[in-house]
Amino acid sequence: MVWVQLVVVLACIFLGSRLGSIGVGFAGAIGVLILTLGLGLEPGAIPVDVILIIMTVIGAVASMQVAGGLDWLVKKAEMILRSKPRYITILAPTVTYFMTLLAGTGHTAFSTLPVIAEVAKENGVRPSRPLSIAVIASQVAITASPVSAAVVVFSDFLEPYDVGYLDLLAISIPTSFLAVILTACVCNFLGLDLEKDGIYQERMAAGLIKKRKRDERETPKTTAGLSVLIFALSILAVVIYATAISPTVGLIEDPVLPRDSAIMLFMMLAASMIVILCKINTNDIINAQTFKSGMSAAMCVLGVAWLGNTFVGAHIEGIQSMAGDILVSYPWLLAVTLFFASMLLYSQAATTRALMPAALALVDPVTAIASFAAVSALFVLPTYPTLLAAVEMDETGSTRIGKLVFNHPFFLPGTLCISLCVAFGFVLAPIVL
Repeated sequence: MVWVQLVVVLACIFLGSRLGSIGVGFAGAIGVLILTLGLGLEPGAIPVDVILIIMTVIGAVASMQVAGGLDWLVKKAEMILRSKPRYITILAPTVTYFMTLLAGTGHTAFSTLPVIAEVAKENGVRPSRPLSIAVIASQVAITASPVSAAVVVFSDFLEPYDVGYLDLLAISIPTSFLAVILTACVCNFLGLDLEKDGIYQERMAAGLIKKRKRDERETPKTTAGLSVLIFALSILAVVIYATAISPTVGLIEDPVLPRDSAIMLFMMLAASMIVILCKINTNDIINAQTFKSGMSAAMCVLGVAWLGNTFVGAHIEGIQSMAGDILVSYPWLLAVTLFFASMLLYSQAATTRALMPAALALVDPVTAIASFAAVSALFVLPTYPTLLAAVEMDETGSTRIGKLVFNHPFFLPGTLCISLCVAFGFVLAPIVL
């Protein structure tokens, strides 16, 4: 029956990937229905904390977007990209990495992808090079963001092992950023140069490639800077509070608010202050692109993580007994397991919630933290929204998905980047801890 149940899980995930977007969550619910009412399994835990963190963070980010803050950040990013266009393959992932680090969601990359594609095309750089690593950077940065659901949930799991919130960030931020930069250097040599690409030549001959004006983006609103400041201060408050209540620091004993609740509270407070001080219409927040994308992500996590928890929870003892000896001998295999799990579960937070508790029962915290970046393998199946957006925004045709599904320009940079993250993690984690 285990194999039948596994087939159900994989079939529903495949169905979700075909439906796309919020359909991933819907397909997960179908799987839960079959596993529980059909095959008699106990329903797994719903990742309520993950979903609520995503919702509150997205609410604050969407408020900042309506106030013009996101456009302000993108304008600054465009200035950086255009200042050194020949280095766009290095600068593009740097921009998307830090935007995700700040916002706690990779959906901020949507705003910068058109700029990256245009600057690359204008300067004769194959757009697939900066676009591919920029998308990967926006995914990997989730495991380093102080306000991402994946980091918050994982830090909660680590506290019984005397590993603090700042310890996790002190490892994940430098290892992930260094891996992104080194991978970007490799991306400079991937694929044919633009002028030698046959599809680009065909599109040029057909008149399908046009140059756009640089001033097409609207001037950010006067409230933009204030909204960014409010959001940045809320993140600082999260870091300070999460550090203060950490048992390893112990500034606040027996805190009234646990870390999860505090992050939700600070994010909602940030959204409230942006609405009040920047005088924006709350109805506009609901229609903001980041809000729609974020709520879709929350629904995906609900369905897919619930499905994963239902299957894993039913077989957790067997998984631990089977994997225990193997992971003791080959601890790096945890990263491989997380890689393939996140490919299917479609979410860093969902993968962390489903597998990390069991992993920490089998391996030491150093191995778990070093392997943490592997939960970002959302690029393997070419169905993730930012990946598809990068393909659509590259009118040169250099960023394309092949007929074999896996032969797309994101696969090699993503795999290399995660491998480097894990390798650096195994070096830095023992030093920090």
